[in-house]
Amino acid sequence: MNDSAPDAGWFSGVDASDLESAAAAVRDGSSEVSRDWPALAVESGFTADRESYYDALKEATTAAARSAIESRERADDRQLVHAIRAMDDCERTANELAERLAEWAGTVDPDAGTGLEYARELASEDREAVAGEPAIRSLAERVADLGDEADDLREFVERRAPTVAPNLSALAGPILAARLVSLAGGLESLAKKPSGTIQVLGAEDALFAHLRGHAPSPKHGIIYVHDAVRGTHPDHRGSAARALAGKLAIAARVDHYSGERKPELEAELAERIETIQARTSDADIGNGDDDGEPAVDGDRDDENGGTNE
Repeated sequence: MNDSAPDAGWFSGVDASDLESAAAAVRDGSSEVSRDWPALAVESGFTADRESYYDALKEATTAAARSAIESRERADDRQLVHAIRAMDDCERTANELAERLAEWAGTVDPDAGTGLEYARELASEDREAVAGEPAIRSLAERVADLGDEADDLREFVERRAPTVAPNLSALAGPILAARLVSLAGGLESLAKKPSGTIQVLGAEDALFAHLRGHAPSPKHGIIYVHDAVRGTHPDHRGSAARALAGKLAIAARVDHYSGERKPELEAELAERIETIQARTSDADIGNGDDDGEPAVDGDRDDENGGTNE
């Protein structure tokens, strides 16, 4: 509670009828010593009796929790999480409905196309019906709308991610950076994760199968889409994934705790990936460098890019 008076409680100077100030007192206060707060509340005149104190405490703590949650949800990284998840939902739904549209349209039009582009083409046509089925064109319009919404959300993510996590976005690209933040549950949570965990984010099913002894350790999760991993020889993708995850871990911490731009991270990663991709001799390929090595063995080498092999 940090009150100057030794016996003051969190309610010191607070009007019990002022819920906002009571919630602020609960949210911002602290106390090193436990006291009989109900008795002190009655003695100070904060409440008439102990029962009233507990009622006031419940209301204040509930309001404080609600305020904290609302503040957290309004944070920039949470907005980024919602945007990338909404984008993925729109893309997935649009693609599923596009498949349904193609099947349906194919029953009445032998020249029917497939995919989202066909839906957009069908929706843009001036005629009111397709082979006598207005519902088909109506569905095409809905699919096209979802596709357009996904495109708009992608543009939003590409603009917002570099402001929320500049170093992470520079290393991973805005979309992958947003997905990493989303999978971790927020930028703070991502910043607290070791590089080994970041390496396999998105591969939880494979990881749990490995931990149960039913499968080999996954070498990477969603970071596979990064050119540093995807563009590396399969025998060395584990090394590339570890190097990338190590730098991503550092970038997330810098973004969360300081926000300072660190362009040297990109140069260091590029140099390390170039070294890994240069391994082309038979002596290097298949030497056990990657195969069977757990990806989640802690934060072994974050400070030099997670490249301890």
